[in-house]
Amino acid sequence: MSDGERDIIAVTDLVKRFGENTAVGGVSFGIRQGEVFGLLGPNGAGKTTTISMICCLIAPTEGEIVVDGHRATREPEKVKRLLGVVPQEIALYPTLTAMENLRFWGRMYGLSGKLLEDRVVEALQLAGLEDRARERVETYSGGMKRRINIAAGILHHPKVLIMDEPTVGIDPQSRNHILETVKRLNEGGTTVLYTSHYMEEVEFLCDRVAIMDHGDIIASGTIDELRRVVGDENVITVRLSELPEGVLEQLRALPGVDGATAAEAVTPDDAATGESDKADEPRVIEVLSHDAGAVIVDVVATLGRSGARVISVEVHEPDLESVFLHLTGKSLRD
Repeated sequence: MSDGERDIIAVTDLVKRFGENTAVGGVSFGIRQGEVFGLLGPNGAGKTTTISMICCLIAPTEGEIVVDGHRATREPEKVKRLLGVVPQEIALYPTLTAMENLRFWGRMYGLSGKLLEDRVVEALQLAGLEDRARERVETYSGGMKRRINIAAGILHHPKVLIMDEPTVGIDPQSRNHILETVKRLNEGGTTVLYTSHYMEEVEFLCDRVAIMDHGDIIASGTIDELRRVVGDENVITVRLSELPEGVLEQLRALPGVDGATAAEAVTPDDAATGESDKADEPRVIEVLSHDAGAVIVDVVATLGRSGARVISVEVHEPDLESVFLHLTGKSLRD
């Protein structure tokens, strides 16, 4: 194996129990130096617990984590110095300016003098916020705060950048800026561990992906390798006025249907704000089939008999969302 393919993070038989509850149940995976590695899973799958153990914030019950040759349980301080962490929550002081925040976090990383000032300028340029550097963070939009949040995580030039849903609740322009920033950091040699609830982000960024559910890794590989899990299955996406009781069971019983699940409809405004009015939103049903053309008429007829008004119907080729649906029986945002 070449140096560019060596595992900079190796997780082996990792277990975390909280009393009687097993949050992570024997997880193993490796992250290669220089790649963007996606960790996917619905809420409660164990992603955050796994990341917290890699970051040495909580101790594993069993198993081992090695980061660039250092065992997390034996050398946590050395491991922490190798990592940059961008948490889902904003880790900034709102009454300080962006520059003041970056100087503070830079000192926490042990930077000082000209090196600190150079790194602050570099991070502000990467965030695209040089012209707003002397304004208080509390005056920033959500997207700007997230961009400075990332800047704070890369001041010390970490070998591995861990990003936990860094684009939640922001506008499309800031999301695109963040995705391009991750690309540039990775092209510069930074290894990235990335979690997201947006499949399109994962497909755009990640070299390999691991899917977690109920504390276990249920699949891993490149995007193409994971797509082969569902073969030539298509996803029929139907937007409905409402979701009648029992209709999913009726759809699953149709000949040629391999699975059916329901998810909330997410509008562009919802994606930007992180909010939705579930009572007013239409519902979305996703149906898996190897022969979408043959079953689509039966699907629409079944929905019509149930009393739901069909708003739109689309058929999609296999993608990461259909893999996730196939493996877990639910949408990533469930």
